[in-house]
Amino acid sequence: MENSFDIREFSRQALAAAQAAGISPAETTLSMSESFSVRVREGKMEDYKVCDHFRLTLRGRWQGRIGTASTQAVDEESLVMLIQGVKESAELIETDEQDDILPPDAHYSAVCNYSEDVNAVSAEDKIALAMRIDARLSAQDARIKPDACVVSSASETYALCNTLGLDLSHCSNMIYAYASCLAKEDGQAATGFKLLWGYSMEDVDAIQIADGCIADALEKLGAGRLTSGARSAVIRGSAMADLLSTFSGVFSADNAQKGMSLLAGREGETIASACVTLTDDPLMPWGLSSCPFDREGAATISKNVIERGTLTTLLHNRKTAKKAGVSTTGNAAGSGRVAPSNFYIRPGSASQQALLESMENGLLITELSGLHAGANPISGDFSLLARGFEIAGGKPVRAVEQFTVAGNFFSLLQDITAVADDLRFEGSPIGSPSVAVRQLNIAGE
Repeated sequence: MENSFDIREFSRQALAAAQAAGISPAETTLSMSESFSVRVREGKMEDYKVCDHFRLTLRGRWQGRIGTASTQAVDEESLVMLIQGVKESAELIETDEQDDILPPDAHYSAVCNYSEDVNAVSAEDKIALAMRIDARLSAQDARIKPDACVVSSASETYALCNTLGLDLSHCSNMIYAYASCLAKEDGQAATGFKLLWGYSMEDVDAIQIADGCIADALEKLGAGRLTSGARSAVIRGSAMADLLSTFSGVFSADNAQKGMSLLAGREGETIASACVTLTDDPLMPWGLSSCPFDREGAATISKNVIERGTLTTLLHNRKTAKKAGVSTTGNAAGSGRVAPSNFYIRPGSASQQALLESMENGLLITELSGLHAGANPISGDFSLLARGFEIAGGKPVRAVEQFTVAGNFFSLLQDITAVADDLRFEGSPIGSPSVAVRQLNIAGE
């Protein structure tokens, strides 16, 4: 891949060429990414990938319409094709509802999620880490059979420039590693998984990953079945984050304006329990989706989408904000989409154990599956396969599996009785602490 200096210079050349051709205003969007991944199984390297990606998009106004063209090549011929592509695209546009090209905002915050430590880790070090995880998986317990050990890293540079003075760029990177395994005992089998991520090799410790994977598998062995009925429950943070991710689209103003969200026009209403505050924070230090500007060049801001149960705002880009008569929330995700950044339920002050003890008898839900097939992102209804632990006297008494949890996401938000202090982001910018729920419908035996 060409170096960043050459690519930024190409971006400036594209803007100059656009203006010379009568395309004004004009804007370039530049995306560069690099990724590395290695997979190890039983002491052997199974897969090794190194990928580079570059894409430059030119947008500009031509004869009253905004056209768009993209390229993955950096040469004179590409410049000519970009200009021609913008003109042809603009001539085909039939709607006046287009994303405009605008000058920069007055202020942009500083945010960092790029680590030189990650950048300095060699491919040999990543392979060695995968081998160490695999070796520990193999050596710790005879019941464990390693499945895969993966170490990956990724970096991205995103830049926006236009002829109205906008000149923004942001770099981010991260490293992550995970292990999966199979545990077998007395004719029963269970899978285990553990992922860690961060911004240095210390964040992806081989022992923590291997031992966590083994523990996850072993605690599932001997899992029983549940009888059907309504039960009080604590939903582990990782499972609640999966549920929040599935239904995150209901907080998009774009979906609301298209009739695809039941939250349309409900700002100011109570839609969740008073213990629930839902935050979108693109300025979170070391957040996976942190960036001081969105894909339209608008300055990003931290905001509570739900504050103590009350819906305070939906997520907007400039187009949806104009329709609603409000300011953008800085959540433009490109191609007209609206999406959250670092999106999470704010943690409470109690531990997960305290939530279990307060519940006394019920269910700890640790995993939810079938989220795409078993959830309706518009109505909020869900029916999902789950597993976890039966709780008696505030303590786990046995693992349980192959039961279905049914309910409604909007009702679930109102039925949350307590929020724990164990907020984590499991390799995703959408996170949650564990939450206690008044009642869930369980379909078992």
